[in-house]
Amino acid sequence: MSLTAERPTVHATTLVTRVRHWADVAPERVAMREKDLGLWQEITWAQYWDTVVDVAHGLLALDVGIGDRVAIHSENRPQWLYSDVATLAVRGVSVGLYPTNPASEVAYLLGDSQARLLIAEDQEQVDKALAVADDLPDLERIIYVEPRGVRTYHDPRLMAWTDFVALGRQHRDAHDGAVERRIAEADPDDVVTLIYTSGTTGPPKGAMLTNANIDFAIRTLADEGGVVSPAPSPDDVVLSYLPLCHVAERLFTTWFNAGAGVQVNFAESIETVQQNLAEIQPTIVFGVPRIWEKVVAGIQIRAAKASPAKRANYRLWMGVAERLGDVLVARGGRHSAVTRAVYAVGWVFLYRALKRRIGLRLARYAASGAAPIAPEVLTFFMGVGVPMHEVYGMTENSAVATANRPGRIKVGTVGEPYPGTEVATDPATGEILTRHGGTFKGYWRKPEATAETIDADGWLHTGDVGEWVDGPDGSPGTHLKITDRMKDIIITAGGKNISPSEIENSLKASPYIREAIVIGDGRKYLTALIGIELDTVGDWAQRQRLPYTTYRDLSEKPEVIELVGREVNRVNQRFSQVEGIKRFELLSKELDHEDGELTATQKIKRQAMEERFRDLVESMYEGSSR
Repeated sequence: MSLTAERPTVHATTLVTRVRHWADVAPERVAMREKDLGLWQEITWAQYWDTVVDVAHGLLALDVGIGDRVAIHSENRPQWLYSDVATLAVRGVSVGLYPTNPASEVAYLLGDSQARLLIAEDQEQVDKALAVADDLPDLERIIYVEPRGVRTYHDPRLMAWTDFVALGRQHRDAHDGAVERRIAEADPDDVVTLIYTSGTTGPPKGAMLTNANIDFAIRTLADEGGVVSPAPSPDDVVLSYLPLCHVAERLFTTWFNAGAGVQVNFAESIETVQQNLAEIQPTIVFGVPRIWEKVVAGIQIRAAKASPAKRANYRLWMGVAERLGDVLVARGGRHSAVTRAVYAVGWVFLYRALKRRIGLRLARYAASGAAPIAPEVLTFFMGVGVPMHEVYGMTENSAVATANRPGRIKVGTVGEPYPGTEVATDPATGEILTRHGGTFKGYWRKPEATAETIDADGWLHTGDVGEWVDGPDGSPGTHLKITDRMKDIIITAGGKNISPSEIENSLKASPYIREAIVIGDGRKYLTALIGIELDTVGDWAQRQRLPYTTYRDLSEKPEVIELVGREVNRVNQRFSQVEGIKRFELLSKELDHEDGELTATQKIKRQAMEERFRDLVESMYEGSSR
């Protein structure tokens, strides 16, 4: 079928019609790239759309009906986008699984969503599904992308991706136009994807997003005046590396790609992100705080290993960058004539090479979101010339809430509401509320949870607590500051309400601290469980000629405990006495998703942590009557 052949009239602008639009107007332009055998392979918009149609016909050949769920369990790669868009094209519902989900969570997500078909990346994900498949009566097919290790399996539910696409081509030849008719029949209110919540306090819930939700998000965030200014365009380049089942990566990869024609480059793996950033030098970069913290830690490790002359140059110009960052923070991200001139000199001596090495030399917009980040980390990047912005949104509002805008950055806040949206705080509790066209349809098969989240007036209750603060130009109450999650607020034995996240973020701004969990609810004082950053502490130990063998061995060294203690004391100076950490203990292991300590999005499960390390916690309160 020709890309420009006469088509039925569509009822809704969808992710599918947007992808098809780019195939029509720019068929030979590169839509995405992936690395294969060491070389970046290009996929044009025409090739992208042609594959989507083949895959969509394959779904029809397997009797995927309107509203049926198709699950995707894979790292970021073209097949993720093909499967997602093709599922929407036949009016199905895509369900993303995290690559790190263990078999037990795979069973829950596939069972709760009642997925009929699973697209699994490789043997690892296939094995997880087969281990639980007999308890999933709705699961009929498992399509595997990578055949290595799976070829010898003889389960009748298995089908190779190549065979699946071939089946789609056969169906396309026999039923030309069937996919186009489904596309034309799509309704704005159709549920098109289930994005499961992280499950920090209970089983994950599937948030239902509709065509209208995604269209609102694309128009609000990708068009002029949205999250990026100037607006994203086909000249922009992004690196896709965070899980695509998370709404933030879906926005910066799939939605920006379909909405603005942005070129997507798929990272080889999460371990190669730094290398891939340096290779492609993206213009728009999104990262969660953990990513930005790791970049800073990596810079500091390399600087410590440099020659004496290079270390001296680094210390000089990073001292300048610190002062530049302070000025930029005070001016909302805008340079003065003096700071611009000083930065130009620093560009020659350090900043150009530094930004190229970390892959941000061409970055015109960088953002941090999905969790709070320490202001010191934002200031660091601003000082070296990376235009960093903190943004705020969640799955339930299609990632649309607030953002710091270029020239109006207020560090320590998540910025201002977008045009066409309503953001408020509850006067009684301080809970942040949003209301706009991106508000999700509800939680899949959980009407009670939906009613608790969306009130009768259409306000979405985010569960976050915040307050309005003045903008960088003094404009009153324009920027939103998040203080914590409502469920995480600590009330000490003395009745003091304390936000643990601000203290934790300040601790994690240290290059030596990876995780920090502040404890103190109902207690007389605050304590903390702290996990060290293995790379930077290990590098420090080597320079101190301090031998160690394992993470546990390193964390138990008295010298390391003393090192972390100095960092805790430094942070304590920023807070009031009641907010200071009185005692801390170092964790003897790195926290892990499979051990139930972290969610798939690397968020700490506080209740699970306090239970798992109960003896360690209680040891910090020995001799205290709570």
